[in-house]
Amino acid sequence: MSGFRLAVSAEMVFLDLPFEDRVRRIADLGFEVEIWNWATKDVPALARTGATFSSMTGYLTGTLADPDGADELLRTAEQSLRVADKLDCPRLNVHGTGLDDKGLPVVASEVVIPAMWLTAVRTLTRLAELGERAGRVFTLENLNTAVDHPGTPFARATDTLALVQAVDSPHLRMNLDLYHAQIGEGNLIQLVEHALPLVGEIQIADVPGRCEPGTGEINYPAIAAALHRLGYTGVIALEGWASTEPVQALERFRAAFTVLPQP
Repeated sequence: MSGFRLAVSAEMVFLDLPFEDRVRRIADLGFEVEIWNWATKDVPALARTGATFSSMTGYLTGTLADPDGADELLRTAEQSLRVADKLDCPRLNVHGTGLDDKGLPVVASEVVIPAMWLTAVRTLTRLAELGERAGRVFTLENLNTAVDHPGTPFARATDTLALVQAVDSPHLRMNLDLYHAQIGEGNLIQLVEHALPLVGEIQIADVPGRCEPGTGEINYPAIAAALHRLGYTGVIALEGWASTEPVQALERFRAAFTVLPQP
C-alpha cells in the first residue's frame, strides 16, 4: 500500500454545507483538510471540529518582488502563523503575488525582470526565517497562467522550484500543483522526479475541468505509482471540484492514489 496521506480542500466540495460542516464531512471520510483565506473563517469553530488541518493560506496581502509588497506579505504571514498555531496546521501556502477573489494577480507581471527574482529570493528567505522560528513550513505554489491565473509572476513549476532551491531552507518548500503544471508545462512524472526533494506537498485535480481524478486527461494512477516508487510519504491534496456527488468524487480520488502491492 502507498504511504501517502490524502487531504481535501474544503473550499471546493460539499458546497451546499456551512464551512465547518464541510470540514467535518471531509474529516469523517478519513481525509485531512485544507483551507484558503483564514480571515473569512470562524477559526475557533474550525479548531473545535477536531479535523487534522494540512495546509492553509499563509498570507493575506502582499507580493514577493517589490519591497513594499514584501513587507506586507511578511506582516500578514506573521498573522497567519498565529492562526496556524490555533489549528495546528503545519504548512502555509503562498504564491508569486497576491491573488484577488477571482484568482487574478493583484500585481500582474507579464515579464519578470532579474531584479524581481532577486527581491523574491530575499522575501522568501525572510519568510523561511519566520517559518523556522514558528516551527512551520511555508510552501510556494506553482500556478497556471493560461486558464486560471493570467499575469501571475513566478507561476511555472520550474520558476517556483528555482526560487525554493535558491532559498535552500527546510522551512520553504514547493507546493507542487499537478493540475496547474499539466496546463502550463506537462510531462508530470519527470517533473515529480525532478522536484520531489524540494516538495512540501502535492496538490492535484484533473484537466480540463479541475475535478477529481478520472474526469480528464491526467493518468493519476501512473503518477501515484511513480510517487510510491520514489518513496514519497507526504500529503497529496485534492484541490478540485466534485464532478458528481462529493462522497463519490472523494472515493475516486482515494482510489486513484491507492497503490496496491505488485504480485
